[in-house]
Amino acid sequence: MSEQITVGAHPWVFASRQEKYDIFPIMEQVFSDIAYAGFEGIELMHIPLLRPEAAKLVRRLSERHGLPVIGSSFGGAMWDRSREMEVLGQAATVVEALEELGGRTLGVSTGAAPGKKTAEQLDQQAGVLRDIAAVCRASGVVMNLHNHTYEVEDGEYELSETLKRFPQAELGPDLDWLTRAGIDPIDFIRRRGERIVFLHLRDNKDGRWVESVGEGTMDFGAIRRALDEVGFAGQAVVELAWEADFEPTRPLRETLRMSREHIRATMGW
Repeated sequence: MSEQITVGAHPWVFASRQEKYDIFPIMEQVFSDIAYAGFEGIELMHIPLLRPEAAKLVRRLSERHGLPVIGSSFGGAMWDRSREMEVLGQAATVVEALEELGGRTLGVSTGAAPGKKTAEQLDQQAGVLRDIAAVCRASGVVMNLHNHTYEVEDGEYELSETLKRFPQAELGPDLDWLTRAGIDPIDFIRRRGERIVFLHLRDNKDGRWVESVGEGTMDFGAIRRALDEVGFAGQAVVELAWEADFEPTRPLRETLRMSREHIRATMGW
């Protein structure tokens, strides 16, 4: 059996309805709702952490609501050589903020390209990933590769090519995005489990996201058993997402609370 796992929340569902996905103006609500729901931590997004004043505000809210910062997600066009310095500069800023806040994980997304990434683009991407990982190590932060669909479509083409170029990389898969790419998350866990240090959890039904974890068809009990088989001992976050045409039926804090309770009931965390 795996050890007790810290379960946090990611604020994408808040950000998805904010201008430019920036949760900075509603940070008080984000922390209040996630703490109310019973989560043990928060995985932030890199956009607000790029502001010079962000760390001070986050620290104050973290202390006020008793909600530790687990880490942050981070994304950029890492395959695009013309944006290399921009991406590396932003990553360094975010890691510096995490070090100040006590966050210990950085889940990175490499950015979708206009088409299937070429060998040259994958080489460029792997070099940027190695540089970000080095910055993370120097600050005591663990970098993991977070997936959407583009990294794992076409037989996990991009992920496999990235791991060939950067074999030390650790993984932080989003199990719902795996299903959207036609990949069985339990099979993925069993094949790549020794690399998995972080998880994103969400639920869906008939190809659409549901309002709360537990209202879809994702078998979280089976996921827990597969994670136990591979000795998973990392951290997990619930990352709610809604379709563009979805209108919520209840306050978001209640949906977060229901999601947290479902993970506890089905996975024992």
